[in-house]
Amino acid sequence: MEPITPITTTFQTPDGKQVIIETGKLAKQANGSAVVRVGNTMLLATVVAKEEAADNADFLPLSVEYKEKYYSVGRFPGGFFKRETKPSDYEVLISRLIDRALRPLFPEDFHAEVQVQVTLISGDKNVPPDAYAALAASAAINVSDIPFHGPISEVRVAQINGEFVINPNFDEMENATLELIVAADNKNIMMVEGECEEVSEDTMVEALKFAHEAIKTQCDAQSELMSKVDKCQNKYDYCHEVNDEELRKQVHDFCYPRCYEVAKSHTANKKLRSQMFDDVKAAFIETIPEEEREEKQFMIERYFYDAEKSGVRNYMLDSHKRIDGRDLEEIRPIWCEIDCLPSAHGSSIFTRGETQSLCAVTLGTKLDEQIIDGAVVERKDRVILHYNFPSFATGEVKAARSISRREIGHGNLALRALKGMIPSDYEENPYTIRIVSDILESNGSSSMATVCAGTLALMDAGVKMKKPVSGIAMGLITDNDRYIILSDILGDEDHLGDMDFKVTGTRDGITACQMDIKVDGLPYEILAKALNQAKQGRMHILDIISDTIAEPRSDYKPFVPRIETIIIDKDCIGAVIGPGGKVIQEIQAQTGATITIDEIDEKGYVQIFAPDYDAINAAKLSIRRIIAKPEVGTVYTGKVKSILDFGAFVEFLPGKDGLLHISEITWERLDDVNKVLKVGDTIEVKLIEIDPKTGKYRLSRKVLLPKPEGYVAPPAREPREAREPREAREPRGDRNDRGPRDSRGPRNNNFRGHHDHDNNRNQENYAPRKKEDEE
Repeated sequence: MEPITPITTTFQTPDGKQVIIETGKLAKQANGSAVVRVGNTMLLATVVAKEEAADNADFLPLSVEYKEKYYSVGRFPGGFFKRETKPSDYEVLISRLIDRALRPLFPEDFHAEVQVQVTLISGDKNVPPDAYAALAASAAINVSDIPFHGPISEVRVAQINGEFVINPNFDEMENATLELIVAADNKNIMMVEGECEEVSEDTMVEALKFAHEAIKTQCDAQSELMSKVDKCQNKYDYCHEVNDEELRKQVHDFCYPRCYEVAKSHTANKKLRSQMFDDVKAAFIETIPEEEREEKQFMIERYFYDAEKSGVRNYMLDSHKRIDGRDLEEIRPIWCEIDCLPSAHGSSIFTRGETQSLCAVTLGTKLDEQIIDGAVVERKDRVILHYNFPSFATGEVKAARSISRREIGHGNLALRALKGMIPSDYEENPYTIRIVSDILESNGSSSMATVCAGTLALMDAGVKMKKPVSGIAMGLITDNDRYIILSDILGDEDHLGDMDFKVTGTRDGITACQMDIKVDGLPYEILAKALNQAKQGRMHILDIISDTIAEPRSDYKPFVPRIETIIIDKDCIGAVIGPGGKVIQEIQAQTGATITIDEIDEKGYVQIFAPDYDAINAAKLSIRRIIAKPEVGTVYTGKVKSILDFGAFVEFLPGKDGLLHISEITWERLDDVNKVLKVGDTIEVKLIEIDPKTGKYRLSRKVLLPKPEGYVAPPAREPREAREPREAREPRGDRNDRGPRDSRGPRNNNFRGHHDHDNNRNQENYAPRKKEDEE
């Protein structure tokens, strides 16, 4: 069989990277498949769709899965099973970005189940594959026979050293002050998400324009590929909706004016307003003959939604008033509280209208850092945010299952908003931080409530935030001729509107944003106006936050475990750790502290974590003794480690032993060391010499004792260099003349392995005995 030649097209990114899109070689049984290649990075995207929709389906059941294979970078997956299992949070976030870009481009009346899968099959540690995932997915759909109003694509735009860069590498992003993922087709932007370092609204708009130009090139490349593929020239026919135009007109004529009046009533209570709309629907159903109601129920629901949407939107466009009675730029009433959980390290409640977040902060050690072990992305996170959305927050009954993709996405947005304002330096913030936001009520942007509650809880915990952060959700309603921009949108305004734009930031700039646009042709002028209106709302919320707590606590709460950092020389790290971790484990056992060591910039950063300062000070003292450099003339407190005939070895600093010769123990002549010292004794000694050749230490105890009255020092020993050379000395005689070994006592080998035994001893005394000696 001849090798398959794929159909390909290529284009270049603004910085010169060549991107290849090919189809027709892999996964040919899918409705569509495509491979995107950038250098060594290869993404395989497939799409499969059912031809028929499920009964009474009125939405698009689209599922998107992004997966990174560990073999793509030559690695084994972690864990017991050594295989890829459930998607990581990172993979879920990329899946959501692809989904939000693709979903608006399917026909409104297309309700068949669609599954898109994007798989990293070859990776490069320096190339972020997520920036090309939506391109691969869009290419796969466009070369298929599935109806789709594409092509679309996504790019990452970053501002590095004041310049915008498309799809930068990992090493380049380390210096980025803005990083956004932008999705668009040739005409319109439909999705934005990213983080910034307090950039201006004008910079944000310029970044979106720059990204859109790069996306147009990618869309043109897909169109070129489509022109070469026969299968995509004829999209398959479908009929997923059965409509009754007469019934549609009846529903509109009856329900539209009544829904308009409900919107005009300015009912602020969500449940009451929802009940009023349900009453309108129920009143219409009463006009239908009873025997026809069950048959027409599904279509009535669909047509009533259209009537409700039109009534609410037209009222707001006509009156420039909101359905809860607010002006367009008005923020709902806000109340805040801190220190509401007495045992938490930091806590807060933030309530805006009918949206409420209870937030708690926990401070931990380096051992609590979250390890991200992806195929391409490997790192440790010191700031973690978990967002929880229980069903009672909206008054619903639902089974409590695993964390949803929505919860992961909303938590990630709040994390991106806050983390830039949390000091990363160990001296300013030695803790690993976990923020948990439990949503207790929800009627409009709980993720922005999480940002505000998170700021309050962090400052309540004593975390030295650079600046407080607030967030607001903006909305848009337009009918092409008219438009209104809404600040602090309700859930209904999000559901029935044309844009959901969340913006977070400090008083000096934007820190994160997320945008989903549901209409075509949104001018940049409207987007810029929405950003500036959002800034006004952020400032209002920041004022309320500052009234609650103006700055972080001056100190952590009394029950918060303390962390102190010691910076040591790189060469001392091994001494503190010890062989097999023995030394550091002993310190932890003796003091009750937890100790971690990191090598950063050729220095050792030692973190000591303990419930009180006494334990920290004890651990610091032990570490400082280990890293201390012995100095001649210094007095040390040491422990007797071993006793020999000629003296004792004393550990005067951790891991440093010195010889205390028998002549240096007392001023009086001493025949037996054991008369004065025992193993384990703690004594004071003075370092009197460091051998310049061997680095061995000589200690003295007697110099610290008072000299006895009438003491006469023994004659000083000749310096080594003044002694008679060995070959000039008189012969010592036959060794056998000295008597049998038994009369000389047993050989003492105990000190042979010690590094501080008397080096002047004649080594032949310890050599194996010759045969003639035995005779």
